[in-house]
Amino acid sequence: MKIEPYLMFDGNCAEAFAYYTQHLGGNVVFSMKYSQAPESENLPPEMGDKIMHASIVIDGHTLMGSDAMSEQCPYEKPRGISLALSPSSLAEAERIFAALSDGGEVQMPLAQTFWALRFGTCTDRFGIPWMVNLEQES
Repeated sequence: MKIEPYLMFDGNCAEAFAYYTQHLGGNVVFSMKYSQAPESENLPPEMGDKIMHASIVIDGHTLMGSDAMSEQCPYEKPRGISLALSPSSLAEAERIFAALSDGGEVQMPLAQTFWALRFGTCTDRFGIPWMVNLEQES
């Protein structure tokens, strides 16, 4: 069994996934707009260009998402969860943290801790919480 995060966005899923592929690597393996779904004529017109489902694969891990529909599935800010990244080098940790925190909000700046060479938390410009953890060398 795999556990794959599914993110809900407030109308900016396409922009977020383009940003993630640019800064985290990987590529979009599937994307469908609401207008491509059967019976899409019954949707509110503003939903047509929004993402019904998308998935990207980053270093062998799948991240999925969509734009929340206003009535059936209203958007809510993520609470009580973060996506955790474990980069393989100091340069990669710093680059990734800078990209994810750009235009977002830093809760804990990327810094050395007693358990990690670098650890930091932020919420990106799309409202998604992240943790970057570069483990101590053994």
